[in-house]
Amino acid sequence: MKMFSANLDNLRKLYINQLRTLLSTEQQITEALPKMMENSSDVQLKQAFQSYLQETREQAARLEQILNELAGEASPVKCKVTAALVSATEDMVKDAADDDVRDAALISAGQRVEHYEIASYGAVRQWAQTLGRTADADLLDKTIKEEGHADHLLTQISNRINEQAQKAA
Repeated sequence: MKMFSANLDNLRKLYINQLRTLLSTEQQITEALPKMMENSSDVQLKQAFQSYLQETREQAARLEQILNELAGEASPVKCKVTAALVSATEDMVKDAADDDVRDAALISAGQRVEHYEIASYGAVRQWAQTLGRTADADLLDKTIKEEGHADHLLTQISNRINEQAQKAA
């Protein structure tokens, strides 16, 4: 239960709130990705997660830049959605007895996060445009493209991994 209202009575406040939530998302992903790399057995998947970790750090820095300019500080607001996605990933990893099945689960988890981020960044990019914050919209658009690329890469890897996982006992 929430103790205090965020008082989101205009689009600007909603925009700032959601940027802070996305910053939390990027921070949580930064913490989760090393564990995902450690638990993956496929070399290409490990490399994809490593690349995604670097991009995630850059995306967090972009959000900090926007928030510092817009609100004077870049303090995150905990993203409960990302926390739930990370928790579900941890459960799947524990439950997967086969390496290929675990890799398939990790890909699925990564894509769930990517899709959530694409949707969230799409909304805040639109708000940035509506608020006349063109430079913000450009930075957010760059992130959306990176998220789409990461999703596409995970799909390519899954084509191979899923075939292997299907053969698991």
